[in-house]
Amino acid sequence: MSTRLQTGGRLIDRSHREGFSFNGKRLTGYAGDTLASALLANDQMLVGRSFKYHRPRGFVAAGGEEPNGLVNLGKGGQFEPNQRATTTELFDGLTAESQNHWPSLEFDIGAINAKFSRFLPAGFYYKMFIHPRPLWKHVYEPFIRNSAGLGKAPQDRDSDRYEHFYAFADLVIIGGGIAGLQAALTAGQAGAKVILMEQTAHWGGRAPVDGVTIDGAPADDWIAKTVTTLEGMENVTLRTRMMGAGVYDHGYVLGYERVADHCPGLGLPRHRLWRIRAKQIITATGAIERPLSFAGNDVPGVMLASAIRDYAVNWAVSPGDRTVVVTNNDDAYRTAICLKQAGLEVPVIIDARPEASGALPEAARALGIRVETGKGIAKVLGGKRVTGVALCAQAGEGAELEQVPCDAVAMSGGWSPVVHLWSHCGGKLNWDDAQAHFRPDANRAPTSHDGLPFVISAGSANGELHAAATLGDGDAAGKTAIRALGLSATAGGVAKAEAEAEEPMTPVWIMPQGAGVKLRSKMWLDYQNDVKVSDVQLAAQEGYESVEHAKRYTTLGMATDQGKLSNINGLAVLSQSLGADIPQVGTTTFRPPYTPISMGAIAGEARGEVFQPLRRTPIHEWNDANGADFEPVGQWRRPYTYLRNGENRADAVKREVLNTRNNLGLLDASTLGKLIVKGPDAGKFLDLLYTNMMSTLKPGRCRYGLMCSENGFLMDDGVVARIDDETFLCHTTTGGADHIFAHMEEWLQTEWWDMQVYVANATEQFAQIAVVGPNARKLLEKLGGMDVSAEALPFMAWADGELAGIKVRAYRISFSGELSYEIAVPASQGRAFWDACIAAGAEFGLMPYGTEALHVMRAEKGFIMIGDETDGTVIPQDLGLNWAISKKKEDYLGKRAQQRSHMTDPKRWKLVGLETVDGSVIPDGSYGVADGINANGQRNTQGRVTSTYYSPTLDRGIAMGLVLNGPDRMGEVVEFNKVDGTTVAAKIVDPVFYDKEGEKQNV
Repeated sequence: MSTRLQTGGRLIDRSHREGFSFNGKRLTGYAGDTLASALLANDQMLVGRSFKYHRPRGFVAAGGEEPNGLVNLGKGGQFEPNQRATTTELFDGLTAESQNHWPSLEFDIGAINAKFSRFLPAGFYYKMFIHPRPLWKHVYEPFIRNSAGLGKAPQDRDSDRYEHFYAFADLVIIGGGIAGLQAALTAGQAGAKVILMEQTAHWGGRAPVDGVTIDGAPADDWIAKTVTTLEGMENVTLRTRMMGAGVYDHGYVLGYERVADHCPGLGLPRHRLWRIRAKQIITATGAIERPLSFAGNDVPGVMLASAIRDYAVNWAVSPGDRTVVVTNNDDAYRTAICLKQAGLEVPVIIDARPEASGALPEAARALGIRVETGKGIAKVLGGKRVTGVALCAQAGEGAELEQVPCDAVAMSGGWSPVVHLWSHCGGKLNWDDAQAHFRPDANRAPTSHDGLPFVISAGSANGELHAAATLGDGDAAGKTAIRALGLSATAGGVAKAEAEAEEPMTPVWIMPQGAGVKLRSKMWLDYQNDVKVSDVQLAAQEGYESVEHAKRYTTLGMATDQGKLSNINGLAVLSQSLGADIPQVGTTTFRPPYTPISMGAIAGEARGEVFQPLRRTPIHEWNDANGADFEPVGQWRRPYTYLRNGENRADAVKREVLNTRNNLGLLDASTLGKLIVKGPDAGKFLDLLYTNMMSTLKPGRCRYGLMCSENGFLMDDGVVARIDDETFLCHTTTGGADHIFAHMEEWLQTEWWDMQVYVANATEQFAQIAVVGPNARKLLEKLGGMDVSAEALPFMAWADGELAGIKVRAYRISFSGELSYEIAVPASQGRAFWDACIAAGAEFGLMPYGTEALHVMRAEKGFIMIGDETDGTVIPQDLGLNWAISKKKEDYLGKRAQQRSHMTDPKRWKLVGLETVDGSVIPDGSYGVADGINANGQRNTQGRVTSTYYSPTLDRGIAMGLVLNGPDRMGEVVEFNKVDGTTVAAKIVDPVFYDKEGEKQNV
């Protein structure tokens, strides 16, 4: 039976028991256990059912490659299906249920499918569900839908939260075994900025489990010392429980961190998705042991030899009292020796090789373990758990020589480097005949846009399976990376790792090699999808010679483990069936993520009512605590107005407008887009993007600009500031920042790729605070630190300086028509500067105002608003902005489109101001009615309202609108419709209602 050993367990804390439940049964484990080790310690061998035949399934592995141990985890809002028990850390109160069975795990009616397996071979669904066609909709499709999937879909809203994190590094190292640690040490000592991630909770990989010594001491000692050294380096970031999910072009790495899966209830985000840009990447992801293909190799209790060793050494768990070891290599002998030294019985080691004479086999014999060479397993005895094995000659057809009673089988078919991340960006592989696996080809590494390699493989992921070579290869990878970074390695040697020497392995793909169809139809390749050796051979027989076609025909490697245990064995079987070498057959495509990641992590904050991430300014908490009534603006939440006791929205907006006009207002404008455009061709680039000239702008000055699409329609506006000869800062609308950034990048990358320009979106890097009103200059002067006089800082100029002891960049621009400064400070200083303004502004009547007051004041001033005055069909000429269109430039985006006949049509509606005759407010979006009825039976129209407000300054309703021949009809009255069917009369006036000469903003 499977049980907990009395001693040992390097990762568990026996002083802390953890209670959990599995299928409603209360069980206990220790702190440090995984769910898998805790279940095995409680003799829970049966943990699931396979997808197709519902065969009993137990654990095969101990890590992320596990295909069988998938469970429904948690309850209610924390429920998540298809979680691997082997990577789920145990915590008190954990609740898990097995999947894909009915009515129970022990008795599953779906197991009847196995009785019809001869009628359900590979590809049967492609043949069975075609005819007769009328049955598809009402019989076949419902049946397939009901059969699909393993776990249950969550019914409740996810109650956890998730984060996205952005990071930049010189070097990212994926894998925290001894190779990854050594590479990080080498690069860290050279001064590189390093991120080292390890998907488990512990450093060192397999070295401590396999008995490796480093510099004459146990590997654990060197690992602890190295981790301590790395933790002391400011340039090195260490992360456990973080998987390298994918490697993409140009050094982009996706990291998946399980922050709180092991400690729920602490208020931490459950998962964190890291988006990392790195100059160099090292994949030190280790290797995965391969299973062997023999009849009954899926019976619970048949496990990888390395996994049984992991459970025994790390968690003091034995999957069986009597374990038979079957292998084609020396490494599995470590498992036999480990079990024997733990006081457990190893009846026999079955070695498919003709002889076994190395140090490890001899050590096993010295412990009294029987070793049978040239032998194989004919079949495994047992149904829901192993009861024994039948021995046979490996060179034969499966004739039984004897039966050996046992509780578990430890199998080892060799090791395969984890090449997934290496291959994500096109890294090529070589077939290693000696070790029978694919390994990275260093001469065909993934390259960036400049043709230089940016991914390096290290350690056993690079095919170096011996400890001494692994450590040296990690050091070599670190040095290769720092040379590529332009750094120099520091002096010093590399620690020496030692482990028992191993004799060559013998590739074994089928056991026994001459097995007939009866045995081959019980040899499992893909445990989750129930793909057998006979299925792959049938695919080859039916003409599926391409590995990708055979994969889809049989579903080999298409389960949630993505073929980590099945692919190489499946490729070997296919190649033998085709009479070709494995390299000729090739591999299937490795796609990210390496193992499944949660939908919550992918979505981050894009969930709930808005289903998008909520962006908050550095002033958000102050706004929230001081009566802000928020409105969505793009992904941001901005104060619409600041409500006081007893006020409604209209009253609050009126108060804020009048106070800003007469005293002093403060606006959180941090959401405005801030795009840095830099390079020798920056001016030329912006001349093509904006309708007016930007290349002639002098450093220290600002200019308002319009941006059009290639179809000529107005898409954004904002103030551009020239920082120096090669640098511009382009302000965009709040909602347009990301879009305009993407727009700039698209033109740079697809059309103007030869321009020496780069663009950076710095929107969230700076807080921007508008200080507005007649007392604005007085406040800044009180804060002190820089000259903000009209002479030192005239309208449409900017200057760097210091205010209230904080470094700032002050822009003298106005969207209200008042004396106004927009003060940009680093985001980390935004709240401090805001607080300083609040404290110093009391004597000047300071009052914060929101977006609606901003809109009212800009409308009073006649300033347009993108999205109000524009709707995707409006050109600058419609808005009377001809002055912002350069007559000197040969070209800009949209120029030729604006010269088309319908764009120059004199009957296009033009922007005007509108004042209601009775002082009321015109309904938003109202149309100006005209005489006559159109073809749809509706009244003809002659214009529409684009913005409409009550103006506290003028104490009446005002509006801006597009009207037929509007600028030529000043003083004329037009009727605008209302929802109730009546109309309201409005007089056409100048769109500038307030301070037309600009005297107030220019003081």
